[in-house]
Amino acid sequence: MFTLTAFGAGAAGLPNSKIFIWRCTNISELMINEQIRDKEVRLIGENGEQLGIMSAREAMRLAEEAELDLVKIAPTAKPPVCKIIDYGKYRYEMARKEKEARKKQKVVELKEIRLSPNIDSNDLNTKMNAARKFLTKGDKVKITLRFRGREMAHMNASKHILDDFAESLAEVAVVEKAPKVEGRSISMVLAEKK
Repeated sequence: MFTLTAFGAGAAGLPNSKIFIWRCTNISELMINEQIRDKEVRLIGENGEQLGIMSAREAMRLAEEAELDLVKIAPTAKPPVCKIIDYGKYRYEMARKEKEARKKQKVVELKEIRLSPNIDSNDLNTKMNAARKFLTKGDKVKITLRFRGREMAHMNASKHILDDFAESLAEVAVVEKAPKVEGRSISMVLAEKK
């Protein structure tokens, strides 16, 4: 929340004087009630009506009369915007909205399928079925054709494997990243067709 740092004797050139510095360590937390140290604030009432610019003390008094909290909702505005609300209820509503937003969010993963240049047709079909399954779930698939030793000399001759792979999945996938040589391998990325 907040830390209070005190600098001791002689900090301001005066004996036994102390300087206090308030630091907000958690930015996501909103300042409420006595934590608001601004001279002037723009106040919004509990029903959303604009109450105008006033001193923070006056705003605090109005919040206490309504038996609610004074919450700084826009600290970077000039002057900062404060609102009279029930802080516990407000935090609950914000947490619920965040949870709903996370629930609706779809995380797209990148799955990788590795092939070799001398892959058998049955193995290739098995890999294609796995790729099809990943694509129908909404994930992207990276197909990597890896070369070892002398296979490096025939990289261009084996590129047709990736082309055939993409062609056989054309009804469910589109090539997002064309085949590209990356060191000892050639890779491409397939995404679900919209």
